[in-house]
Formats: sequence, structure tokens, C-alpha cells
Amino acid sequence: MSATATTTKGIDCATPLTASTAGAIAKEGYKFAARYLVPDSYGWKRLTPSEAKTITDAGMQIVSVYETSANRPAGGASSGQQDGAAALKEAQTVKQPTGSAIYFAVDYDAQPQDYDKIEQYLKAAAAQISGYVAGVYASFAVVEEMYKRGACKRFWQTYAWSGGKKSQHANLYQYKNGATVGGVQVDLNDGYGNEGSWNTKSGGGGEDVMSQDDANKIIRFLSAGWYVATTKADKDEFNRLANEIRKAAGMPPEK
Repeated sequence: MSATATTTKGIDCATPLTASTAGAIAKEGYKFAARYLVPDSYGWKRLTPSEAKTITDAGMQIVSVYETSANRPAGGASSGQQDGAAALKEAQTVKQPTGSAIYFAVDYDAQPQDYDKIEQYLKAAAAQISGYVAGVYASFAVVEEMYKRGACKRFWQTYAWSGGKKSQHANLYQYKNGATVGGVQVDLNDGYGNEGSWNTKSGGGGEDVMSQDDANKIIRFLSAGWYVATTKADKDEFNRLANEIRKAAGMPPEK
């Protein structure tokens, strides 16, 4: 059975969302909002439990990202250990379900001489967030290098500092900064599946919502339907559903 990968629209922003703005963003067709897990001293952009519920009630998923300063990962393992512990505390505060992802931002034009420190930072952060999946937000070159080094498991690429290149490993791709949606200044993103998003309802949005064994059983039934379908539209719908099942089980989508 072939499968057509689906793309979902999302935003990221520093501005906390209200019921009004989250609803307006969702009505524009955006399916997820990336928000910050940061200490209370960064309260102007911090995700709170009430905001997480507001985003969920608007019908969107949440993507968690940790960032206090743009080049913080250049501090290496010690910074990663501190930030991972802080991110874990915040994830637990907002009741983010385990199995979902926390992205750590490398929000500058990192150069090859920085890569060792960034790897150390990500691995140290990952070791602190027990039960969660570590990801990185970064340029094309950093995403490619951290994938090769096995520094983390999820990848959010920004177009910034990327020279028009897009990594095939990206789960998320930020393609525009400074847009306005629902009266809020946001950045625009595409999601390609297995982003590690979540919500506040039972089961959340993490990658462990369904076992891979159960997912494969359901996909076999969908495959049978795909083979007897007579129109391209019906086959595409079976493909889409199969990829949604794969996403729920933490499996990569099929092309």
C-alpha cells in the first residue's frame, strides 16, 4: 500500500494565546501552536496550564519548545543539563503527556565549530526529560548534523540561515516569520507528521497514543480497502488515514 504524506499548518509565537486569539487562529485552518516551556522569569512568553487548555479547546495541538537565549546551546552539556531539568519541570506543570516532544532551540547561525557543544547540550537536555522525546529547532545544517550524530529524535527546521535548503529529516518546517494571524504576530510552520505534539485531553497528542502492533493491524484493514477502491480520491483517503494511524503510534509516514 502506498501512502501520501499529509502536511498540517501551524504557528509558533511568543505571545500567550487567549480563547479569542486561539479560536481565530484555529478558524484560519491552523492545526497546532508551538509555545514556550520556560521558567516563570520568562513569564511574558511562558505556556501556562490554562493556556494549554485554551489551545486544546480551540481544536489545536501544542508543540513545546524551550528557549531562554538564542545561543544558549553553545554552553554545552552544563547548559543542557540545566535547561533539560527546567523544561521537565514546566512540562509537568502544564501536564504535558509523556511520549510527546520538547524541542530545544538553536536560534542562531551556528557554525561547524559549534556542533560539538550543541550535540553535548542536546544529549544532556534529553537525559533530563525522562519520558519525553528531545528535539531541536535549528537551521538546515544543524538539523542535518544533529540527525547524523543522533543528538535527538525530532527535528524542527527554520528557513533562517538555511540557504533555501530543506532537510528530509524535518518533522516541522518554519517557513515565514512575522506574519499576523488572529491579531497575533506569529511565525508560520508546516508539520510533516510525528511532530510530538500534544493536547490536554485524555491521551494527549504524544507519539505513544497507540501501540505499533495495533497500528499495523488497523493499517492492514485500511490496505484491504485501498486495494478495492476504484477512484484516486478514495485511495488517497485510505493513504491519509493510514498515515494518521502511523502518526498516533510514533511511526514515520509513508511517501
